[in-house]
Amino acid sequence: MGKIIAVANQKGGVGKTTTVINLGFALAELGKKVLLVDADPQGNTTSGVKRERNIRPSLYEALIHNVSVNNAIYPLKDGNSYIRDNIDLIPSNLDLAGAEVELVSAFLRELRLKNILEPIANDYDYIFIDCPPSLGLLTINALSASRYVLIPLQCEYYALEGISQLLKTIELIKKGLNPNLEILGVLLTMYNRTVLAQQVLEEARRFFKDKVFNTIIPRNVRLSEAPSFSQSILEYANNSSGAIAYRELAMELVQNE
Repeated sequence: MGKIIAVANQKGGVGKTTTVINLGFALAELGKKVLLVDADPQGNTTSGVKRERNIRPSLYEALIHNVSVNNAIYPLKDGNSYIRDNIDLIPSNLDLAGAEVELVSAFLRELRLKNILEPIANDYDYIFIDCPPSLGLLTINALSASRYVLIPLQCEYYALEGISQLLKTIELIKKGLNPNLEILGVLLTMYNRTVLAQQVLEEARRFFKDKVFNTIIPRNVRLSEAPSFSQSILEYANNSSGAIAYRELAMELVQNE
């Protein structure tokens, strides 16, 4: 079964979507079969890799209207990038914002995403779920469906604020819904060579110990530009520091398999 990894942090702007897209593409470049699941109603993973908008059926239809997941999977193959031959997408759109309310009364509401992904897990080496910046039912579904959680942590002031709540949520999920859930690692993002960034790095390593990835994602303008072209950093700026870092992270994951 492929590794199902939720990329989660209830803080916005920490690099969740950037990591889902670029780590996914870096693994696809290594020949791994990858599925990106956009569980954020903002749909930034979707727009970051696919030019079309409001794609249907999407994750919303699969979660709420029991549409077959196979009808909501879209190959990213486009003939221009061999990397895209190995990567698929389950898209999101603003309809998913209503799912938080609609799931409240749904049967097995916390396990809907798990039941969707289990039948296709063997088709992929890695499945990445881009979680919304909250700890609501969509994130709970993602954590319940996953074997691992990857936590992006930006190298800025207040970086660790709120992480304790995420860790409590992970523990609650382990006790009640998904006893196999583990923290895959903490990824330091938006790193620059300042005293503050170094302090955050040291504090994260003191708190999370060996769970902090060796790879650190630098602050890189190319990483923020790439989504506007619906491209990964590997396609947009192949030799940039951001592309190099996500390739290193992919190798770190593969070597630890």
